[in-house]
Amino acid sequence: MKLFCFLTLFFTLTLQAQFQINGIVTDSNNKPLPFATITTSENNNTITDVDGKFIFKISSSATSLKVSYIGFQTKTIALITTKKFYAISLSQQTDDLKEVVVNNENPALTLIRKVIASKSANDPQKKLNNFEYKTYNKLIVTANPDSIDGRIDSSATYKDLNKKSINIDSSDYKFKEIVSKQHLFQTEKVSQYQFGNNKLKETVLGTKMAGFKQPIYEVLAFSLQSISIYDNKYELFETKYENPIANGAPSTYNYKLLDTVSIRGRDTYMIYFKNKHKRRTSGLEGVLYIDKENFAVAKAVMRIKGVLDISGIHEFEYIPKEKIWFQSNTTFKIVKGKNDDDIKILGGTIQFDGDVEENFEPRKKGGSDFTYLLSESNSFDILVNTATPIKNPSLYMEVNDDAAKKPENFWEAYRKENLDLKSQKTYLLLDSLSVSNRVEKRLGIGRKIINGFYPIGPVDLDLKKIISFNNYEGFRIGLGGITNDRFSKNFRLESYTAYGTKDGVFKYSAGGGVLLDKHTNTWLNAYYADDVREIASTVFAVDKRVFKIYDPRPINISTFYEYTGWRANIQTKFIPKTEAVLEISRNYIEPKFDYLFNFDGKLYSSYTMTTVMASLVWAPFSNFMQTPTGINEAEKRFPRFTFQYTQSLPNVLGNDFTFSKIDFKAEYEKQYLNRQKTSLLLQGGFAMGDVPITHLYNTAPNNLTKETVFQRITFSGRNAFETMFFNEFFSSQYLMFQIKHGFDRIRILKKVRPSLVLVTRMAWGNMENPEQHVGPAYKTLDKGYFESGVELNKIFKGFGIGGFYRYGPNQLLKFEDNIAVKISYVLDLGL
Repeated sequence: MKLFCFLTLFFTLTLQAQFQINGIVTDSNNKPLPFATITTSENNNTITDVDGKFIFKISSSATSLKVSYIGFQTKTIALITTKKFYAISLSQQTDDLKEVVVNNENPALTLIRKVIASKSANDPQKKLNNFEYKTYNKLIVTANPDSIDGRIDSSATYKDLNKKSINIDSSDYKFKEIVSKQHLFQTEKVSQYQFGNNKLKETVLGTKMAGFKQPIYEVLAFSLQSISIYDNKYELFETKYENPIANGAPSTYNYKLLDTVSIRGRDTYMIYFKNKHKRRTSGLEGVLYIDKENFAVAKAVMRIKGVLDISGIHEFEYIPKEKIWFQSNTTFKIVKGKNDDDIKILGGTIQFDGDVEENFEPRKKGGSDFTYLLSESNSFDILVNTATPIKNPSLYMEVNDDAAKKPENFWEAYRKENLDLKSQKTYLLLDSLSVSNRVEKRLGIGRKIINGFYPIGPVDLDLKKIISFNNYEGFRIGLGGITNDRFSKNFRLESYTAYGTKDGVFKYSAGGGVLLDKHTNTWLNAYYADDVREIASTVFAVDKRVFKIYDPRPINISTFYEYTGWRANIQTKFIPKTEAVLEISRNYIEPKFDYLFNFDGKLYSSYTMTTVMASLVWAPFSNFMQTPTGINEAEKRFPRFTFQYTQSLPNVLGNDFTFSKIDFKAEYEKQYLNRQKTSLLLQGGFAMGDVPITHLYNTAPNNLTKETVFQRITFSGRNAFETMFFNEFFSSQYLMFQIKHGFDRIRILKKVRPSLVLVTRMAWGNMENPEQHVGPAYKTLDKGYFESGVELNKIFKGFGIGGFYRYGPNQLLKFEDNIAVKISYVLDLGL
């Protein structure tokens, strides 16, 4: 989601309102004064940002500005019609606010403690049983054309003494021409919010997105800023920070009393806060306006300054009957900050200046330097303590089926003010066929490539089927695909065929599905396949498809079994916050290695399995949205859990064995403000009954049986045991645990910035009835298996390297046999 917002921000580049002034407020030593209060002669006010700068829209009738800051003398500045920039210096004074009782503690900190103690009485989601309101939101991506150099630059180069060629750079000129006439991206939304039973649900009544025939639903669910100012973790641009009024905030933030101002006729304190840590990503900075009477938040300004400068403003209306401040308006803005490297997104580049070095020549500013995103929301029709039932309360958001089809009179009724000429032109120009098709097509292709497909007319080509390699098939060359919406929205066909250059055998699969219910994404599917699969591997039917240009681990696998048969299943998201697959299958299994299964004294070299399987992934903390095309996971949160149960069917369609399998997986990820990330994985399986080794567990080994460390160097796998040899361990029951911790990228050189990751894996297991498995020699995991390692990823062009060490009860005698060196590769598609 964040990447799509980047795409929107820098591929659809327009204009702040006219009659603006800007400037900076400093002290007598020329140091900026952050969040100074600026008030016009007409009593409109704003504040400076963290750098003391301000941009203020004023009317032509305003005659002066009054600038105030705690501890400094207030200054009044006369406005001059022709002057747009004001450098204002304030002189310090010793008098403090008389309204604050000064004791041994910082008065601002005293006030913050009272705010924290009063949160339950002031937070609408805590004080009120239920409420509802409507919101109109407008989001634009724009640039101020006055900031752009509109000259046509030219440079002369001489090919010989007689001829001269002129290279003309008109990109800035064209960009300024465009942003002077229109916004290059714009969207509007009208929503109804309902709160009850401690849950807040948004229903999108209408949506309008310039340049798109159908709205991009993920954009509607994108979390720009927290809805509630009282959340312990405040969110800006899908990143959570400790709230300056969270219970433990006084140990994280410094506070300073700036001023007293009147908001909605009530007196408030202005309190400046800043994270105590010096790191640029360590926390928020901003101003809280605190009601003097009840210590509620009457206004808030939150900001993060880094690669992007991000700010969120919350304004409130006071409801006397309930004695509560209720949010009325929010503003969110992103402008580009600083970064060391350019960022590439779908073929476009966001350019940054980087660090200043010796002989560094600043690059010429381009369009993305002046581009910003602005989102403004206005709330109305606020009703508190209503008893209106909430439809589908488990959903975070629901988009009405007719939301994208609202007539113009719908928008006129909800807009706070009519669209200006530039906004009207934005819809007209971006809705034109040529622009709309180009943007939608590029976005559509990019989204499909992420999932491993490339659209060709009514068929999506499966990129994973084109070529791969393993030790059994050799090079596996194939072709496959699935029909898309251009073929049908209610039916789909899919198939593939592949040929192994080493085993000399063709493999194939064919099938299709029919849509039973679009709102719950319920499909009925059927397939027939003749293919091979790694022995003892665990496959969860509900796992999302992971696409890589290459799949490194299968390169080393040499033991497969062939399966030939059919399967039919139902996929659905009918149960809230889940996705489920219910499947029945019948397959003829033939191991492609030296193996016999001993069942009741009879040795089987091949066998038939008829099974039913139920697979379910449950994401209780994720946010889900209902759209006209189905249910989507709008925000992936952790932990999440996957369960799968498989049961063979005795005496059904020639089934040979009776068994049951239970598999589960629990995943957790935590991202930190300093760009570090911790990932936890707990996975296990339990097989009961008569189960051939082909359908047991190998716990994902990824090490070659070779003599030296250098001979064993190969590519690392995904959640695989890098020091465990293939076919070394098999289990009928197992439990594995993995912990990864990734640090922020380490700068070695400007273009060499590897990502350091620490990894530890462990597994325990057991084999019931080992006498049934005739042929392969293997060990069990009853004493446990342990390995740890270090990865340096993305050292150069996506390539990295890692080293792993095996220890514990299953440690090998030779020291070097416990070491595995692996190459990693992270493909950056710029998506």
